Amino acid sequence: MQQACLFCRIIKHETPADFMHEDDLVVAFKDLRPQAPIHFLVVSKKHIATLNDLQPEDSPLIGQMFQVAKKLAVQSNIHEKGYRTVFNVNAGAGQSVYHIHLHVLGGRMFSWPPG
Repeated sequence: MQQACLFCRIIKHETPADFMHEDDLVVAFKDLRPQAPIHFLVVSKKHIATLNDLQPEDSPLIGQMFQVAKKLAVQSNIHEKGYRTVFNVNAGAGQSVYHIHLHVLGGRMFSWPPG
């Protein structure tokens, strides 16, 4: 884990967060600056800066991120009306923390295209 990385510090419980889930591969917590009534992050425990840095052996990790997103969407009661999942990759897409994380947003209408 990278000491300067905010998400690494959250994973190690050195920085507070409102945790929703934790297992061997991922954690999930409420976003500190929510962009929707329901907005949480599913974060890899393994420090990987961007999706561009994924390796073939990381496939189970990405699968677990989506399984946790689905489980928490049900628990948050956004699974039926709809929710959005987003990976931002690099600054041009809005990535601000260089540690892969999946945004899950719900509880309001979203337009397409985004942004």
